[in-house]
Amino acid sequence: MVAKVVRSSPDAAVVDLEDAVAPSDKETARRTAVDAIADLEVPRGTVVLLRVNPPGSPWFADDVAAAADSAASGVVLPKLEAPAQLAELRRELADRGRGDAVVVAGMETARGVDDCRELLSGGVDAAYFGAEDYIADLGGRRTPGGEEVLYARSRVCLAARLAEVAGIDQVVVAVHDDERFIADAEQARAMGFQGKICIHPRQVDLAHRVFTPSAEEVERARAVLAAGRDGVGVVDGQMIDDVHLRMATAVLHRAGQRCPQPPGSPPR
Repeated sequence: MVAKVVRSSPDAAVVDLEDAVAPSDKETARRTAVDAIADLEVPRGTVVLLRVNPPGSPWFADDVAAAADSAASGVVLPKLEAPAQLAELRRELADRGRGDAVVVAGMETARGVDDCRELLSGGVDAAYFGAEDYIADLGGRRTPGGEEVLYARSRVCLAARLAEVAGIDQVVVAVHDDERFIADAEQARAMGFQGKICIHPRQVDLAHRVFTPSAEEVERARAVLAAGRDGVGVVDGQMIDDVHLRMATAVLHRAGQRCPQPPGSPPR
């Protein structure tokens, strides 16, 4: 299954030792995961991460040690709730010579979401919102519209932006409902998220489709920046000001393209 996920070319392929593994199978799963990661042929543009069990669990220390000694690029830390937990993870990684490992933090409990701004300021590379665990922690229930998580989703997205790290949106558990996945991903992109958790390889292409700017979006972004450079205040009948220039720049960055510079800008 790990090899199949990697072949779908996600930005990050995550090998899960937490929710996907029963307590009685944790030790075996850890060894199997490390061996599987070592044997992977990872395509360019994909990193492999190991999702460890939460801090305070009986498997956390061994999971982190295994991740540090493995070929994984880093760790997904679920259910982060306190700065001390992140500090412990960073210390364990540094002690094993992996101080530069990627760390992705999960905001998926009531406490984690409430304190997410502080938590994400402590040295993570990305953060995701885990809606299912969050609602379970609250004692609520999921609905098709998702209104029950809109506040938490927005809060995590904002905290990630303020911490200048990538914000990754919630899962869609209906793995065969492409229409629902695309609608949820479109909403996430509109909110400011930079990616989406995929729980099945078939969702990866859908996520790429939504979060990668289309040719039309890139063309319009270039037109907006050119108008700003030339002092033109209208593009396609819409007034252009600084906020539109920033949005156009973000589109080109997301598309991996160099942005035109306005006159007087320092060289990059």
